[in-house]
Amino acid sequence: MKNFILIGAAGYIAPRHMNAIKETGNNLIAAYDPYDGVGIMDSYFPQADFFTEFERFDRHIEKIKRSGTKIDFVSICSPNYLHDSHIRYGLRIGADVICEKPLVLNPWNVDALIELEKEYKNKVNTILQLRHHEAVLKLKDKIANGALDKVYDIDLNYITSRGNWYYTSWKGDESKSGGIATNIGVHFFDMLQWIFGPMQSFSVNEKTKDTNSGTLQLKQANVNWYLSINSENLPDQVKKEKLTTFRTLSIEGDSIEFSKGFTDLHTVSYQKILEGNGYGLEDAKSSIEIVSQIRNKNR
Repeated sequence: MKNFILIGAAGYIAPRHMNAIKETGNNLIAAYDPYDGVGIMDSYFPQADFFTEFERFDRHIEKIKRSGTKIDFVSICSPNYLHDSHIRYGLRIGADVICEKPLVLNPWNVDALIELEKEYKNKVNTILQLRHHEAVLKLKDKIANGALDKVYDIDLNYITSRGNWYYTSWKGDESKSGGIATNIGVHFFDMLQWIFGPMQSFSVNEKTKDTNSGTLQLKQANVNWYLSINSENLPDQVKKEKLTTFRTLSIEGDSIEFSKGFTDLHTVSYQKILEGNGYGLEDAKSSIEIVSQIRNKNR
């Protein structure tokens, strides 16, 4: 049984990390979040210590370490712009790290963390859950076994409705979230470059506070992509069905269904990490480079 601590316990994605820790037979011993609405912890680790001030959290972790309790992993679910700092904290206390996407906001942050990883001799892992999705794995095998010189035409559309709260929160601040392409698109870009090869070029057709679109040329794919959090952009049929999310990936006109099967992918990610087969800094860097260039286009 490994000992975990968690930073960002009140966030939307935190319960998936708590569940993954529990499902893999490990223990969450302490958690931190400046917001105290974390009753969800009762469903997973009611005995875990909880702090709303980082200084007290840090002091507590130091205390239990000195008492002989080893902190094996730090799980990070904090706002995107804090990931870099919290990863560094995890390395400094001698733990391996599991960080939610996006790992960091800029590729040079990855380079610095690679050096720190070597210095502290601990591993930084990231959650690239689509790489574990059954439909995505089948697609990767199909492309790998096809003609190596074939270039596929791909359309990616992802609309996930968000209310006005989004713009008031850190997610609506591009300097903190990285913007639409980073916040909701990074794992799609990671999946595409993982299957079809590295980025050759890109363009941005639309970049507003709620919608990003453009093209992406990969080694084996020309991708038209569209990302939005504006419910008005949902297809009429989706609106009629009163759904709030629309997700499609079309390759050469054939749709790839990956709307289902997301629920347990964090647990699968944790299992792989605990086996020593997690995705690390180098794995995440390509998608971070893509979204960073999209964000800074025409600035």
